[in-house]
Amino acid sequence: MKPIGNGRNGWTVSQTSADLRRPFAEARPVTIDAAPQRVTMDLQRTAILVIDMQNDFCSEGGWLDHIGADYKTLQSPVEPLNKLLPVLRSAKVPVVWVNWGNRPDRSNLSPSVLHVYNMDGESTGIGKPLPGSGSKVLEKDSWSAAIIDDLKPEPQDIRVDKYRMSGFWDTPLDSILRNLRVDTLLFTGVNLDQCVMATLQDAVNLGYDAILLQDCSVTNSPSFCTEATLYNVKQCYGFVAHSGQLIQNIQTSL
Repeated sequence: MKPIGNGRNGWTVSQTSADLRRPFAEARPVTIDAAPQRVTMDLQRTAILVIDMQNDFCSEGGWLDHIGADYKTLQSPVEPLNKLLPVLRSAKVPVVWVNWGNRPDRSNLSPSVLHVYNMDGESTGIGKPLPGSGSKVLEKDSWSAAIIDDLKPEPQDIRVDKYRMSGFWDTPLDSILRNLRVDTLLFTGVNLDQCVMATLQDAVNLGYDAILLQDCSVTNSPSFCTEATLYNVKQCYGFVAHSGQLIQNIQTSL
């Protein structure tokens, strides 16, 4: 019998038979302080989403820098993520990078999406070249869509291109997570009140558990946007926690 599948969800097969029993993975619980209450998750059924930590939002010369927005604030998740991600990988928790990466022809983008980034029809919006570098805004395989240099994906990590505020619409993210047999999602990245929140809301509506890691998420919107987002996550969608205790408790359990 030979295995087929991804190691977390698979069969064993031969020329004459197929064994549909999935691999059994013993639960690996870890408990952390969170709001509105302490939470225990199974690392075997958990993944982390790192949302939009890409050059157009977080780097000098990117799209936000071009329009005069505060891109430096959006670099604050880098340090905690660089501490957290190696620990999660060592615990075999999938790391999923979810970045804007639009089609060059933008044929799947409605006017309502395009308008957000080009409200007057004349600005440097999605797919337009940035002055200086010529990189096309939020376009797949461009410098603009690439993960910032201060974060280093590993070969086993998973990358998903998104085309909306939410990482679930019109993407394979849901199929990937279900095939990995994931129930609980850790949310990180930028902007907290926009793409992170939109993806988190859709995740919960699809049946996933949501834990927002506050120190690994940020926005350059006014402070009331952060306050409202944290309130809504705790009130309506899931839990808010910090990465430090998660790191400590995972390392203790390994």
